[in-house]
Amino acid sequence: MRKIDVIEAIDNNPFGPFQWAVVALCALLLIVDGYDVFVAGTVLPTLIAEWGLSKPQAGVLQAWALFGMMFGALVLGPLADRIGRKKGIAISFLLFTIATLATGFATSPDQFKIFRFIAGLGCGGLMPNAVALMNEYAPKRLRGTMVALMFSGYSVGGMVAAGLGIGLIPHHGWKPMFFVAAVPLLLLPFILWKLPESLGFLIRQGEQQKAQAIYARILPSAKLESGDTLVFTESKGTSASILELFRHQRALRTLMLWIAFFCCLLLVYLLSSWLPKVLQEAGYAEKASLLSLFSLNFGGMAGAVAGGWLGDRFGLPKVVIGFFAAAAASIALIGSNPPAGLLFLMVFIAGACTIGTQILLYASVAQLYNLSIRSTGLGWASGVGRIGAIVGPTLGGMLLAREFPLQQNFLIFAIPALVSTIAMLVFAVANARSAETGQLAAI
Repeated sequence: MRKIDVIEAIDNNPFGPFQWAVVALCALLLIVDGYDVFVAGTVLPTLIAEWGLSKPQAGVLQAWALFGMMFGALVLGPLADRIGRKKGIAISFLLFTIATLATGFATSPDQFKIFRFIAGLGCGGLMPNAVALMNEYAPKRLRGTMVALMFSGYSVGGMVAAGLGIGLIPHHGWKPMFFVAAVPLLLLPFILWKLPESLGFLIRQGEQQKAQAIYARILPSAKLESGDTLVFTESKGTSASILELFRHQRALRTLMLWIAFFCCLLLVYLLSSWLPKVLQEAGYAEKASLLSLFSLNFGGMAGAVAGGWLGDRFGLPKVVIGFFAAAAASIALIGSNPPAGLLFLMVFIAGACTIGTQILLYASVAQLYNLSIRSTGLGWASGVGRIGAIVGPTLGGMLLAREFPLQQNFLIFAIPALVSTIAMLVFAVANARSAETGQLAAI
């Protein structure tokens, strides 16, 4: 009779076909999630014109989905620690796809707000659960890369939104952009059939038979004998309480990650909501302004994959610090009204270093907390970040209503990236000290 440590087994074996399937399924979920988030930015100029909205009103309209995301992250993240990540993902997916489809039938700003809030609940719940699930099935040596690769689906969703916006909005208006959500609903049965439950959750629930069936698919060559028991070394001793996030020398690091999440999501949603409209007002054509949103998300995908690869080799904190510093510089340069080619390059870098860095922050949170509080940690970090996401579009609307010069607006937009750089410097120092303390304690 043996006790087999699942974490150790995954860490010490090659990344196999079953785990690649988990990456693909989670990436597919996040493509849909990313589409839902970025579709709002593509339709915003049309909504302003059709409903006669002021810029502050349009910013508030965008913020309703982000309110929903905040509550979804705070509620559905911790809930999945209790009911299982597969159920948490299914609930989240249903919420945002049905609500996004319903948004296409909105006939007033009030109806639009309600549907976007419900869609936000689902989006906010899906992210932390998908990251936690992928983090569990990836070996430690590849964790940053695989989480980032999975999360690049989020940027692909934004690129799909921008691409469809270029083709649909000028000829058919904004409503078909939301009707597209009917397509992912057809995929839900397949996703639920193929997506595995969290191994750690099954083991904690005493579902050894189900856990062993998944384990056999991860490592087909491993032969389980009668009486063998799977264990998760991280699964003992703590509850899914927010207080656990501040224990064991994690308080400063938790706070610094929350600050970075706040500023990073502020930038992501500020840029995704207002970039097309700002560029149109600066004299760029409608097609060019929507292409900037495509460039932003293409950069996000490239930044996530490159950042995950670099993070596994040099450490996530160092990479995140460098990315935030590059974000501050590139955002400031967008405001210099450069030629189209240079503009798309700066937007690409800004996307790589904001959307891409957001994904690296999720990976950083997943690495900081152990299994029993991982979804809680991801949910709270994401929830705090959603406050920044709410501030972003609202702040953008208020600033643009004041009609500051373009360069001044983007210099202001660059400030959160600078704050995030400082926060992650503090995090990196605290992380290094904690590691030293742990090593000394082990001697």
